[in-house]
Amino acid sequence: MSAIEQTQNNEDTQNCTHFGFATIAESEKVKKVGEVFHSVASKYDLMNDFMSAGLHRTWKRFAVNISGVKSGDKVLDIAGGSGDLSKLFAKAVGSQSEENPGEVILTDINSSMLAVGRDRMIDAGLNVPTMQCDAENLPFPDQYFDCVIVAFGLRNMTHKDKALSEMQRVLKVGGRLLVLEFSKVWQPLSRAYDIYSFNLLPLMGKLLAKDSESYQYLAESIRMHPDQETLKQMMIDSGFSKVDYYNLAAGIVALHKGYKV
Repeated sequence: MSAIEQTQNNEDTQNCTHFGFATIAESEKVKKVGEVFHSVASKYDLMNDFMSAGLHRTWKRFAVNISGVKSGDKVLDIAGGSGDLSKLFAKAVGSQSEENPGEVILTDINSSMLAVGRDRMIDAGLNVPTMQCDAENLPFPDQYFDCVIVAFGLRNMTHKDKALSEMQRVLKVGGRLLVLEFSKVWQPLSRAYDIYSFNLLPLMGKLLAKDSESYQYLAESIRMHPDQETLKQMMIDSGFSKVDYYNLAAGIVALHKGYKV
């Protein structure tokens, strides 16, 4: 093995991350996560409805209500995928209003997911621009948005602390960050939840999306994501204040909220 190859191997060993339960080089994660979402994009909404029995729509409406946005506000939807939240926020901030129009920008790192979201915005007649970008390096100016939300996307990011810092940077003083994400379930339900996650979920993926492996990754990525208190501390460490969270569906999902001061 050459010195260059040895150096590369050493760097990969030192800079590893998780992809589900597997340990991989950081440089590989974006590609692997991308492959998952390219595969599931066309069936993403259908699978969400089946996996959550439609509850994901209630969770998203709750997030918009908790956000406190008003007409004229600017909202950034990170990892917004098929655009459920962007549609809700567009109505909440009056993006179609002539007097005090708000602004919602739908972003995702995955082009297949973003294409689904773009088409849905057009079909709904909403003025919501879409942009492909990396949450760890947001192409927006400092202190631009009143609200930033990331729903079911933070767990897929390689450097969560860097992404949180970027979200803090683009928020105005007094702006809010909302993180809606799978979390740690109430302990008495953990065994039943494991059976569902590692048996039924991949089976639904196989039958409905023709892709069991991506939904096996989903189950594993949830278990590797920080729990409620750990994520709360990460947000505080990234400069957010008054950080708190709401457990939804017995902690299967948690909504974290923090302010930029």
